[in-house]
Amino acid sequence: MHTARYTRQLQQVLPAGAEVYLFDPAGTIHILTRGNLQLLDPLQCVADRSAFLRFIDEGHFARYLIGSAATSEQNPTNATYKVGMMRPHSAFTPHAHGAEHFVLSLGYASCGLYDQQMEQVVNVRLLPGTLLRIPAMMPHSFNNRAADPLHLVVSNTGMGLDHEEYAITADQAERYARQLAVPHPVPVPAGEHSLHTHGHNHNHSHFHLHLDQAEALHHSARDVDYTDLARALRRLEQEMPQATLHMTLTWRERIAAVLRKLAWTLEQH
Repeated sequence: MHTARYTRQLQQVLPAGAEVYLFDPAGTIHILTRGNLQLLDPLQCVADRSAFLRFIDEGHFARYLIGSAATSEQNPTNATYKVGMMRPHSAFTPHAHGAEHFVLSLGYASCGLYDQQMEQVVNVRLLPGTLLRIPAMMPHSFNNRAADPLHLVVSNTGMGLDHEEYAITADQAERYARQLAVPHPVPVPAGEHSLHTHGHNHNHSHFHLHLDQAEALHHSARDVDYTDLARALRRLEQEMPQATLHMTLTWRERIAAVLRKLAWTLEQH
Protein backbone atom coordinates (compact mmCIF):
# COMPACT_ATOMS: atom_id res chain seq x y z
CA MET A 1 0.00 0.00 0.00
CA HIS A 2 1.33 3.44 -0.95
CA THR A 3 -0.02 5.60 1.85
CA ALA A 4 -0.07 8.91 -0.04
CA ARG A 5 -1.94 7.37 -2.96
CA TYR A 6 -4.26 5.56 -0.55
CA THR A 7 -5.14 8.73 1.37
CA ARG A 8 -5.74 10.73 -1.83
CA GLN A 9 -8.05 8.02 -3.13
CA LEU A 10 -10.05 7.88 0.10
CA GLN A 11 -10.52 11.64 0.15
CA GLN A 12 -12.10 11.34 -3.30
CA VAL A 13 -14.40 8.37 -2.71
CA LEU A 14 -15.46 8.49 0.95
CA PRO A 15 -19.18 9.24 1.35
CA ALA A 16 -20.01 12.42 3.24
CA GLY A 17 -19.84 11.77 6.99
CA ALA A 18 -17.56 8.71 6.76
CA GLU A 19 -14.15 8.88 8.44
CA VAL A 20 -10.99 6.77 8.29
CA TYR A 21 -8.40 6.89 11.08
CA LEU A 22 -4.78 5.93 10.45
CA PHE A 23 -2.46 5.63 13.44
CA ASP A 24 1.15 6.47 12.66
CA PRO A 25 3.63 4.42 14.77
CA ALA A 26 5.43 7.70 15.52
CA GLY A 27 2.30 9.08 17.19
CA THR A 28 0.35 11.08 14.59
CA ILE A 29 -3.35 10.38 14.03
CA HIS A 30 -4.42 10.78 10.37
CA ILE A 31 -8.16 11.48 10.00
CA LEU A 32 -9.51 11.14 6.45
CA THR A 33 -12.84 12.49 5.28
CA ARG A 34 -14.15 13.46 1.84
CA GLY A 35 -11.79 16.11 0.47
CA ASN A 36 -9.81 16.49 3.69
CA LEU A 37 -6.88 15.02 5.63
CA GLN A 38 -6.37 16.14 9.23
CA LEU A 39 -3.18 15.34 11.13
CA LEU A 40 -3.30 15.40 14.94
CA ASP A 41 -0.40 14.91 17.34
CA PRO A 42 -1.22 16.47 20.74
CA LEU A 43 2.05 15.27 22.28
CA GLN A 44 4.19 17.26 19.81
CA CYS A 45 1.85 20.01 18.65
CA VAL A 46 0.36 22.28 21.31
CA ALA A 47 -2.23 23.64 18.87
CA ASP A 48 -3.64 20.11 18.35
CA ARG A 49 -4.49 19.78 22.04
CA SER A 50 -7.64 21.84 21.60
CA ALA A 51 -9.12 18.81 19.78
CA PHE A 52 -8.55 16.58 22.85
CA LEU A 53 -9.46 16.34 26.52
CA ARG A 54 -7.18 15.44 29.41
CA PHE A 55 -7.21 11.65 29.78
CA ILE A 56 -7.18 10.90 33.56
CA ASP A 57 -3.70 12.40 34.10
CA GLU A 58 -1.83 15.37 32.67
CA GLY A 59 0.09 14.53 29.50
CA HIS A 60 -2.43 11.95 28.21
CA PHE A 61 -5.13 12.89 25.73
CA ALA A 62 -8.57 11.63 24.66
CA ARG A 63 -10.82 12.46 21.71
CA TYR A 64 -14.44 11.27 21.82
CA LEU A 65 -15.90 9.33 18.90
CA ILE A 66 -19.25 8.51 20.57
CA GLY A 67 -20.59 10.14 23.73
CA SER A 68 -18.85 12.92 25.60
CA ALA A 69 -17.14 13.74 28.86
CA ALA A 70 -20.58 14.55 30.27
CA THR A 71 -22.07 11.11 29.57
CA SER A 72 -23.85 9.92 32.73
CA GLU A 73 -27.15 8.64 34.03
CA GLN A 74 -28.53 12.16 33.50
CA ASN A 75 -26.99 12.51 30.02
CA PRO A 76 -27.04 8.92 28.74
CA THR A 77 -25.59 7.02 25.83
CA ASN A 78 -25.27 3.24 25.88
CA ALA A 79 -21.50 3.57 25.81
CA THR A 80 -18.72 6.04 25.09
CA TYR A 81 -15.93 5.46 22.59
CA LYS A 82 -12.79 7.53 22.36
CA VAL A 83 -9.30 7.56 20.93
CA GLY A 84 -6.63 7.93 23.59
CA MET A 85 -2.95 8.78 23.45
CA MET A 86 -0.35 8.13 26.14
CA ARG A 87 3.10 9.68 26.19
CA PRO A 88 6.15 7.36 25.93
CA HIS A 89 7.13 5.28 28.99
CA SER A 90 4.24 6.52 31.09
CA ALA A 91 1.38 5.17 33.19
CA PHE A 92 -2.04 6.22 34.38
CA THR A 93 -2.56 6.68 38.10
CA PRO A 94 -4.03 3.36 39.37
CA HIS A 95 -7.81 3.57 39.35
CA ALA A 96 -11.09 1.68 39.00
CA HIS A 97 -14.04 2.45 36.74
CA GLY A 98 -17.65 2.40 37.86
CA ALA A 99 -18.61 0.53 34.68
CA GLU A 100 -17.04 -2.15 32.51
CA HIS A 101 -14.22 -0.86 30.36
CA PHE A 102 -12.70 -2.05 27.06
CA VAL A 103 -9.25 -0.98 25.88
CA LEU A 104 -7.79 -1.78 22.44
CA SER A 105 -4.03 -1.20 22.58
CA LEU A 106 -2.40 -0.30 19.25
CA GLY A 107 1.10 -0.48 20.71
CA TYR A 108 3.20 -2.10 23.43
CA ALA A 109 1.28 -1.60 26.65
CA SER A 110 0.71 -3.42 29.93
CA CYS A 111 -1.90 -3.53 32.65
CA GLY A 112 -1.73 -4.36 36.32
CA LEU A 113 -5.03 -5.93 37.40
CA TYR A 114 -5.89 -6.45 41.05
CA ASP A 115 -7.42 -9.86 41.80
CA GLN A 116 -9.72 -9.30 44.78
CA GLN A 117 -10.20 -13.03 45.44
CA MET A 118 -6.48 -13.81 45.51
CA GLU A 119 -5.55 -10.39 46.94
CA GLN A 120 -2.70 -9.96 44.49
CA VAL A 121 -1.69 -7.95 41.44
CA VAL A 122 -1.71 -9.74 38.08
CA ASN A 123 0.56 -8.18 35.47
CA VAL A 124 -0.56 -8.50 31.83
CA ARG A 125 1.66 -7.63 28.86
CA LEU A 126 -0.32 -6.24 25.90
CA LEU A 127 0.82 -6.42 22.27
CA PRO A 128 -0.38 -4.22 19.38
CA GLY A 129 -3.96 -5.21 18.54
CA THR A 130 -4.82 -6.58 22.01
CA LEU A 131 -8.32 -5.84 23.35
CA LEU A 132 -8.69 -6.00 27.13
CA ARG A 133 -11.97 -6.05 29.06
CA ILE A 134 -11.79 -4.72 32.60
CA PRO A 135 -14.89 -5.36 34.78
CA ALA A 136 -16.50 -2.58 36.76
CA MET A 137 -14.63 -1.60 39.93
CA MET A 138 -11.57 -3.76 39.18
CA PRO A 139 -8.49 -1.80 40.35
CA HIS A 140 -5.91 -1.49 37.59
CA SER A 141 -3.12 0.60 36.13
CA PHE A 142 -2.43 1.01 32.42
CA ASN A 143 1.08 1.57 31.10
CA ASN A 144 2.90 2.46 27.90
CA ARG A 145 6.03 0.32 27.86
CA ALA A 146 7.51 1.78 24.67
CA ALA A 147 9.55 4.85 23.77
CA ASP A 148 6.82 5.86 21.30
CA PRO A 149 3.39 7.38 21.93
CA LEU A 150 0.68 4.79 22.54
CA HIS A 151 -2.66 4.96 20.74
CA LEU A 152 -5.70 3.40 22.41
CA VAL A 153 -9.32 2.90 21.47
CA VAL A 154 -11.36 2.94 24.67
CA SER A 155 -15.02 2.23 25.42
CA ASN A 156 -16.96 2.56 28.66
CA THR A 157 -20.52 1.63 29.51
CA GLY A 158 -22.38 4.91 29.94
CA MET A 159 -19.68 7.00 31.67
CA GLY A 160 -17.79 10.02 30.38
CA LEU A 161 -14.55 11.48 31.69
CA ASP A 162 -16.42 13.93 33.94
CA HIS A 163 -18.40 11.21 35.73
CA GLU A 164 -17.48 10.96 39.43
CA GLU A 165 -16.90 7.21 39.02
CA TYR A 166 -15.09 7.28 35.68
CA ALA A 167 -11.68 6.75 37.25
CA ILE A 168 -11.69 6.33 41.04
CA THR A 169 -8.17 6.75 42.42
CA ALA A 170 -6.99 5.72 45.88
CA ASP A 171 -7.39 9.31 47.13
CA GLN A 172 -10.95 9.42 45.81
CA ALA A 173 -11.84 5.99 47.25
CA GLU A 174 -10.56 7.04 50.67
CA ARG A 175 -12.64 10.22 50.49
CA TYR A 176 -15.75 8.21 49.56
CA ALA A 177 -15.11 5.84 52.45
CA ARG A 178 -14.92 8.76 54.88
CA GLN A 179 -18.11 10.32 53.49
CA LEU A 180 -20.05 7.08 53.75
CA ALA A 181 -18.87 6.59 57.33
CA VAL A 182 -20.31 9.95 58.44
CA PRO A 183 -24.00 9.81 59.48
CA HIS A 184 -26.13 12.21 57.47
CA PRO A 185 -29.22 14.10 58.65
CA VAL A 186 -32.56 12.36 58.24
CA PRO A 187 -34.76 14.30 55.77
CA VAL A 188 -37.81 15.98 57.28
CA PRO A 189 -41.05 14.62 55.79
CA ALA A 190 -42.98 16.94 53.49
CA GLY A 191 -45.25 19.32 55.37
CA GLU A 192 -43.29 19.23 58.64
CA HIS A 193 -40.66 21.87 57.81
CA SER A 194 -42.72 24.70 59.35
CA LEU A 195 -43.03 22.78 62.65
CA HIS A 196 -39.27 22.42 63.03
CA THR A 197 -38.30 25.86 61.72
CA HIS A 198 -40.96 28.07 63.33
CA GLY A 199 -39.45 31.29 64.56
CA HIS A 200 -36.06 30.65 62.85
CA ASN A 201 -34.60 31.91 59.63
CA HIS A 202 -32.93 28.71 58.39
CA ASN A 203 -31.45 28.40 54.92
CA HIS A 204 -32.31 24.87 53.75
CA SER A 205 -30.63 25.00 50.35
CA HIS A 206 -27.23 23.89 51.68
CA PHE A 207 -28.83 21.08 53.71
CA HIS A 208 -30.68 19.69 50.70
CA LEU A 209 -27.56 19.88 48.53
CA HIS A 210 -25.55 18.02 51.16
CA LEU A 211 -28.29 15.41 51.52
CA ASP A 212 -28.62 14.93 47.76
CA GLN A 213 -24.87 14.43 47.44
CA ALA A 214 -24.91 11.86 50.24
CA GLU A 215 -27.83 10.00 48.67
CA ALA A 216 -26.09 10.04 45.29
CA LEU A 217 -22.94 8.60 46.80
CA HIS A 218 -24.87 5.87 48.64
CA HIS A 219 -26.73 5.10 45.42
CA SER A 220 -23.56 4.93 43.35
CA ALA A 221 -21.70 2.77 45.87
CA ARG A 222 -23.62 -0.38 44.84
CA ASP A 223 -22.19 -2.36 47.79
CA VAL A 224 -18.65 -1.20 46.97
CA ASP A 225 -16.31 -1.34 49.95
CA TYR A 226 -14.35 1.84 49.29
CA THR A 227 -11.92 1.07 52.10
CA ASP A 228 -10.94 -2.21 50.41
CA LEU A 229 -10.86 -0.48 47.02
CA ALA A 230 -8.50 2.18 48.33
CA ARG A 231 -6.27 -0.48 49.88
CA ALA A 232 -6.04 -2.34 46.56
CA LEU A 233 -5.26 0.85 44.66
CA ARG A 234 -2.53 1.76 47.15
CA ARG A 235 -1.01 -1.66 46.59
CA LEU A 236 -1.01 -1.05 42.83
CA GLU A 237 0.68 2.30 43.42
CA GLN A 238 3.43 0.55 45.37
CA GLU A 239 3.96 -2.46 43.12
CA MET A 240 3.58 -1.07 39.60
CA PRO A 241 6.74 1.10 39.55
CA GLN A 242 8.78 -1.90 40.72
CA ALA A 243 7.59 -4.33 38.03
CA THR A 244 10.03 -4.23 35.09
CA LEU A 245 7.37 -5.80 32.83
CA HIS A 246 5.59 -2.43 32.76
CA MET A 247 8.67 -0.43 31.74
CA THR A 248 10.50 -2.43 29.08
CA LEU A 249 10.12 -4.24 25.78
CA THR A 250 11.52 -7.69 25.09
CA TRP A 251 14.16 -7.90 22.38
CA ARG A 252 11.58 -9.45 20.05
CA GLU A 253 9.21 -6.57 20.71
CA ARG A 254 11.96 -4.03 20.04
CA ILE A 255 12.69 -5.64 16.67
CA ALA A 256 8.98 -5.81 15.85
CA ALA A 257 8.57 -2.11 16.74
CA VAL A 258 11.40 -1.16 14.38
CA LEU A 259 9.85 -3.28 11.61
CA ARG A 260 6.46 -1.59 12.11
CA LYS A 261 8.08 1.82 11.66
CA LEU A 262 9.99 0.55 8.63
CA ALA A 263 6.77 -0.77 7.08
CA TRP A 264 5.08 2.62 7.61
CA THR A 265 8.08 4.41 6.05
CA LEU A 266 8.10 2.10 3.02
CA GLU A 267 4.40 2.76 2.48
CA GLN A 268 5.04 6.51 2.30
CA HIS A 269 7.21 6.19 -0.81
